[in-house]
Amino acid sequence: MSFQRNFLSLALAAGVLGLASCNKGGGDFTKTKSGIEYKIFKNEGGKYSDKSVAAEGDATYKDRLGKILALNVEYRTAKDSVLFNSRKQQGIPMRIKLQEVTTKGGIEEALALLQPGDSAVFKFNVDTIFAKSFKQPVPPFMKKAGNTMTMFVKADKLQSEEEAMADQKKQMEEQQKKMMAYAEQQLKKDDVILQDYIKKNNLTAQKDPSGVYYVVTKPGTGAKPTPGQTVSVLYKGSLLDGKVFDSSEKMGNKPIEFPLGVGQVIPGWDKGIALLNKGSKATLLIPSSLAYGQRGAGADIPADSPLRFDVELVDVK
Repeated sequence: MSFQRNFLSLALAAGVLGLASCNKGGGDFTKTKSGIEYKIFKNEGGKYSDKSVAAEGDATYKDRLGKILALNVEYRTAKDSVLFNSRKQQGIPMRIKLQEVTTKGGIEEALALLQPGDSAVFKFNVDTIFAKSFKQPVPPFMKKAGNTMTMFVKADKLQSEEEAMADQKKQMEEQQKKMMAYAEQQLKKDDVILQDYIKKNNLTAQKDPSGVYYVVTKPGTGAKPTPGQTVSVLYKGSLLDGKVFDSSEKMGNKPIEFPLGVGQVIPGWDKGIALLNKGSKATLLIPSSLAYGQRGAGADIPADSPLRFDVELVDVK
């Protein structure tokens, strides 16, 4: 089990999700020699107070090298839109192995200023942070938002690798149980919503045991795909209110290709596409637990959203 270092990749995959409310007030920002602006708050008996750090950094950091720091993070654009929130999107803390800081001005240097229990706000120049910490070009939407990226951090505890691995495994198991229980209850709620949608739209739908409803609007004459086969699909995805969030039309009407049944698409697609003969056109109505669940996807798909996909199974290989 590895401990994630480049955790911006999760943020960029999630997209801009809205505004959060974890900003702490108080005091002006201090700046490191490398240009990172920061505020650090020390937890003393449940109360936070400003914490000063020497200009050359935290002299005690050397004692933490090689240990695993558990922390919760949130990234925001310069326009204060949330890119990623580990509490909401993972449900468990992130864990970072602390190593010698060889690159100044990036996330590595920022985390070296923190001790367990600290909370902090860090502001980075967006060009600098992508060049030094993420080793990739700045995404256009980040550039458009402004010249800075803000990181909010709550440092939890420091552990050995063995302790961290055991703790992470336990928390992941607990989180999985919670997610499964939540999905089971949400599936029942979504089924009521989907049945109501079917009735209001006068659809003649069949229901797969998984909970996916499907309406074949044009039967195909080819064989049904089997797990592992590559399928080509034209599609239009929308919320039940009709708002389109994605489509093949946006991609020049080029079908999406993927191996069926191996988890490269949402579970509702793996289930629904397998029900169709090659050449079929159909409408898939997918409960949220078989789509993007309680986390949603980007700005266009809210949490717990049942989805409609109008699809055509173009080819099976």
